[in-house]
Amino acid sequence: MHKVALSFNDGRTHFIGINSNEVLMDAALRHGLTLPVDCREGVCASCKGTCQSGEYDLEYVDEDALSEGDLSKGAVLTCQMRVKSDCAVSFDFDSSICTSAGPEVVETRVSRVEVLSDSTATLHLDASARDGQLDFLPGQYAHVQVPDTEEWRSYSFACEPNADNQLQLLIRLLPDGVMSNYLRDRAKPGDRISLKAPLGAFYLQQVKRPLIFVAGGTGLAAFLGMLDQMASNPEKAQQPVRLFYGVTRPEDLCELERLKSYEQSIADFSFHTIVMNGDESWQGETGVVTDLFDESHFNGGEVDAYLCGPPPMVEAVKSWLDQRNMENSRIYFEKFSAS
Repeated sequence: MHKVALSFNDGRTHFIGINSNEVLMDAALRHGLTLPVDCREGVCASCKGTCQSGEYDLEYVDEDALSEGDLSKGAVLTCQMRVKSDCAVSFDFDSSICTSAGPEVVETRVSRVEVLSDSTATLHLDASARDGQLDFLPGQYAHVQVPDTEEWRSYSFACEPNADNQLQLLIRLLPDGVMSNYLRDRAKPGDRISLKAPLGAFYLQQVKRPLIFVAGGTGLAAFLGMLDQMASNPEKAQQPVRLFYGVTRPEDLCELERLKSYEQSIADFSFHTIVMNGDESWQGETGVVTDLFDESHFNGGEVDAYLCGPPPMVEAVKSWLDQRNMENSRIYFEKFSAS
């Protein structure tokens, strides 16, 4: 049996198991997801999606449903799709079309709070009470309820899915944030925390070209999950991977030892750091993250670039890329605001 991630425009992802020789549409229906359909004969294109990663066969596709150009970009008809490996398929419509169910609510307990600096902490959560592995695509996020409040906050998973359901969230500590105050003042092992997951349309696609990762602050979390996945699945890391990581102050840099470990576990990975406001002790690069870029990093304009961080950083990087010949590149991004 293979596993297929179905991702929708509203940021929700559903994971389903698919039997050998089973059509994707039938497998989705078996899991309670009614994908749009009209003809079921590969003609109408009502069930069109895009395979972002994985291997598959299409039994029949009418030329009026999908063009050769569509097919070359991974377009599929779920009524004709038989998968040959684990896959990720995205759709240009909301999940509400297929189901009224929201993201899963997962009950977890705090394992520990790891304070990385005065501005960053990692919240370790134990979701082992859940029946079966919590699936998500590295890069996606969870909506997390702050204990003893009605407040919810969103954080990217800073890990890959695992059979033990041990989860990590990288969190920026604000002077007076509701989650920050909880982590600093009253968090303790065993606390119950509810989260809704998986959410988000930012995740690692099928790797076919060199990868550029650009992280601002705790936007690093999404890339830690992706790098975990590449370290444990070498077939996903057969292209060069370059991470550019920018923060405001030297003390805001975190997980540097973990990043160094990926240089050993991922065949062609390197990372570069920069701080906006250096001090006397800082010996590295000073400036904004685009100051780290060199034309040689971008493979003649044919890369897949992933950007995650505060909106000004994401917009600055997109502007830098827009000014260059990047027509043959793909750019994925996730903006977030501290809260």
